[in-house]
Amino acid sequence: MKLDILVFGAHPDDAELGAGGTIAKEVSKGKKVGIVDLTRGELGTRGTAEIRDQEAANSAKILGLAVRENMEFADGFFTNDKDHQMELIKIIRKYRPETVLCNAIDDRHIDHGKGSKLVSDACFLSGLVKIDTKMDGDDAWQDPWRPKKVYHYIQWKNLEPDFVVDVSGFVEKKVEAIKAYTSQFYDPNSDEPETPISSKNFIDSVIYRARDLGRIVGVEYAEGFTVERFVAVDCLDNLI
Repeated sequence: MKLDILVFGAHPDDAELGAGGTIAKEVSKGKKVGIVDLTRGELGTRGTAEIRDQEAANSAKILGLAVRENMEFADGFFTNDKDHQMELIKIIRKYRPETVLCNAIDDRHIDHGKGSKLVSDACFLSGLVKIDTKMDGDDAWQDPWRPKKVYHYIQWKNLEPDFVVDVSGFVEKKVEAIKAYTSQFYDPNSDEPETPISSKNFIDSVIYRARDLGRIVGVEYAEGFTVERFVAVDCLDNLI
């Protein structure tokens, strides 16, 4: 299956928090969008890997994803090395996305910056013809593939975006997808330990960040992204 957009997250729920509105909007336009989680989030204070697997599947249905996979890298301990890069190259060549979205380039959680660089490096390496890969259990060699665009969503830190996407009308879907992770986020009846993301203020902050970015560009809600190189438009009418 060829995807239009492939979204990577170091942990289940990263993609929803950083780019859930953009994902929902692109799906509504008929784009094929998939998410690949690098880890199962097994070191998270709340819930378990098994619970988060089910929550990720529930969120995928809400967003209307074409596919969702988990690389099962070690939460907290995966590295940006050849072994991990080769596994991601296989996935990139499998789905051949035009656009890749991935973690924030710098953030509170160490996996976010690591995951961002790992995915970015794998996207470049995936286009090299002298790197040979096969999917497990498949005899056919994969063709090289390099995504045309790699964008980084914004997470805990208030990084300055290079561009924003108007997600007015899709924030409700984003929040619904986030709340599919019932073990992780605000629940006044939960007996789980408190974490930086389990407060009501955190969920509220996701909404007011989108509202504030929207305010700045004159729309109701927006999500911000950073880029590794210049973004081009084919005419000024592409700007809003």
